[in-house]
Amino acid sequence: MAELEAQLHMPDALGLSFEERLGLLVDAELTEKENSRLRSRLKYARIRENASIENIDWKSRRELDRTNFSNLATNQWIKFKRNLLIVGPTGIGKTYLACALAQKACRDGFTVHFERATVLFKQLADSRITGTNNSMLATIAKKDLLIIDDFGLKQLNEDGRLDLLEIMEARYEKASTLVTSQLPVEHWHDTIGDATVADAILDRLVHNAHNLSLKGDSMRKVKGKKDLETTELTPA
Repeated sequence: MAELEAQLHMPDALGLSFEERLGLLVDAELTEKENSRLRSRLKYARIRENASIENIDWKSRRELDRTNFSNLATNQWIKFKRNLLIVGPTGIGKTYLACALAQKACRDGFTVHFERATVLFKQLADSRITGTNNSMLATIAKKDLLIIDDFGLKQLNEDGRLDLLEIMEARYEKASTLVTSQLPVEHWHDTIGDATVADAILDRLVHNAHNLSLKGDSMRKVKGKKDLETTELTPA
């Protein structure tokens, strides 16, 4: 054990009692087990970006309320099985914020599944062909937090609509779902493509959800402009 090896090379450790040294060994073992579980949660979460709440850019003008977001970062909404919708224009940082919350959720012991909407529905379609659709839906249903990133880029087909309804039905008031989208929520009916199914899905997703509505210029565009200005001002 690394902790025991470290104690053997620490002169101060020789002055500790047996109980104190044993306590240090137990603490080190528990810490390593928790770190191992965290690495596993992060691995299987498939978080798209290396993001954290500690590194969020609060200076950009995008109407992100710091107090509200800090409250979300406590993960109380996940504990109470609520949902979260992050809506705003492209490049505003929706995915980064979702990834930061996902990483914090993993750190706090929650299981997470992160996927882009187009990839998720492609995987679900493929699972119908391979006969693993029920298994995949069951796996998704068990996660404490499901993140569907960039929802609304493509209209759902019938199978996609039914899969999403199945997911929302299985997770309603049992687990949390976070959705990011460029489209305002009132346009999601069109993305889902069937009024009756859309009503059923959104009834389970929207009505118990927190909302983050971001506005402003693309952060990538602003950063690119600043980089360009810096390059132009730099002498050759």
